[in-house]
Amino acid sequence: MQLTGSQIVIECLKEQGVDTIFGYPGGAILNIYDELYRHQNEIRHILTSHEQGASHAADGYARATGKVGVCLATSGPGATNLITGIATAYMDSVPVVAITCNVTNALLGKDSFQEVDIAGVTMPVTKHSYIVKDISKLAKTIRRAFEIARTGRPGPVLVDITKDVTAAKYDFEPVVPRLINRITDTITSEDIEEALKMIRQAKKPMIFVGGGAVISGASRELKEFVKKVDAPVTDSLMGKGAFNGEDPYYTGMLGMHGTKTSNLSVMECDLLIAVGTRFSDRVIGNSKEYAKNAKILQIDVDPAEINKNVVVDRAIIGDVKAVLEILNKRLEQQYHKEWLDKVMARKDALPMTYHEDMLAGPYIIEKLYEVTNGDAVVVTEVGQHQMWAAQFYKFRKPRTLITSGGLGTMGYGLGASIGAKLGCPEKTVVNIAGDGCFRMNMNELATLARYDIPVVEIIFDNHVLGMVRQWQTLFYGKRYSQTVLDKGVDYGKLAEAMGIAAYRITRKEEVEETLRQAIESGKPAVVVCEIDSDEKVWPMVAPGDSIGEVFSEEDKEKIASL
Repeated sequence: MQLTGSQIVIECLKEQGVDTIFGYPGGAILNIYDELYRHQNEIRHILTSHEQGASHAADGYARATGKVGVCLATSGPGATNLITGIATAYMDSVPVVAITCNVTNALLGKDSFQEVDIAGVTMPVTKHSYIVKDISKLAKTIRRAFEIARTGRPGPVLVDITKDVTAAKYDFEPVVPRLINRITDTITSEDIEEALKMIRQAKKPMIFVGGGAVISGASRELKEFVKKVDAPVTDSLMGKGAFNGEDPYYTGMLGMHGTKTSNLSVMECDLLIAVGTRFSDRVIGNSKEYAKNAKILQIDVDPAEINKNVVVDRAIIGDVKAVLEILNKRLEQQYHKEWLDKVMARKDALPMTYHEDMLAGPYIIEKLYEVTNGDAVVVTEVGQHQMWAAQFYKFRKPRTLITSGGLGTMGYGLGASIGAKLGCPEKTVVNIAGDGCFRMNMNELATLARYDIPVVEIIFDNHVLGMVRQWQTLFYGKRYSQTVLDKGVDYGKLAEAMGIAAYRITRKEEVEETLRQAIESGKPAVVVCEIDSDEKVWPMVAPGDSIGEVFSEEDKEKIASL
């Protein structure tokens, strides 16, 4: 049958099982939006306040559901406004398909109104970028885009379509999407045998879990593997929830703001088993000193990550879930009681602490965990509040922490929380923000109000750019250049102006009941929490130092007194 290009786009989206998309219309993409109007009962479109919000919403939807997130934008500034969201998804391996439309073929390359080579611009931050100038290639390109986004290590793909292609007609035949298989052909017997040998010989093994374990859905296999190896477990920010944060084997997050127990134990272990992690600089610190007493076994689907940041002794390249299944079948039960006892004694002796005599970020996170029974989808912006959420909310399941890890995108969370809630409507979804981050995306409150999306936005209002100020305090002689925010902004009134209920917390005694009211209201809500400007994230590793040099506030005070 003959369809227009716009009809082909919609039919291809339906083929892929897309039920929700996020976007913002404009001149070049109007033909597709006109067709969306005719299919509004089949595909729900969420009009965000800004295209960046649409790209973050598609990202949050993908992270929460495991499906491909989809966003739309018009040419020129509409398309370029997607770039930060696309780059965020790329850094954290999130499957997103961004569809943009450009000027007509006849106007390409002529500096036409709202013309940008968006395929060229996004090439470094996508798995692939297409521009479709021939309608005969349109359906194939869209189908291929979804396939690429989901295959192996997931990631974003951009499809740019010229406006004349969306209006032209061409034959269309429906196609059932190809099943995406896990990558297993790269898993070799030799690598498996060497890995088993390393595990059997280890006396002090440690397991380090990254985001790849979440992406591959390997939680069950990981739990079995941990028990068989009989080893303590640490994770990265992106690995949260792959292994139960309440499990006795769990020692907390690793890296710059990781626990002392995890950092010191990685430095002492004789085998570090890295499961689906790319060894970001934030978790390794000084690479020359990292895990210097250990052999390193890395399991990852992407061969480009092997020996990139850390030189390893052996790698198994393949889907994490598939690799762990093989290892679990082949590995006998190991026992490391002496090592585990030592690590757990360290865990008891070096707990996470905060100022309990005041309203502090960690206290609010702990109460949020209690009120939600640990069953919420927690979305964050980037900064101190993000680290407190990672440290004090015990993530028991995968896809329950949604945060920008690799790119560290301030302004990410509110858009992402919209996508997460629409993808998982049965879940309580909370976005945790600092006042600095909230200023970057507060326009998306209008989206919450427009669609009555019951997301709870918690703002840690400390009147400063908290994490930057922390660095200025510790490393820049307290020269607070451009990190003090105007105290005149009332975020509660701002929320109310947009039709959203606002709550304010100024004392510890108000936290539990206020959070409960906001969550149980079943409506969008903003909760403003007044916290101290100088509250810091502890422990910390100074930039360039070994993770073994992790220090707490108490350590800093001792050093200062010498």
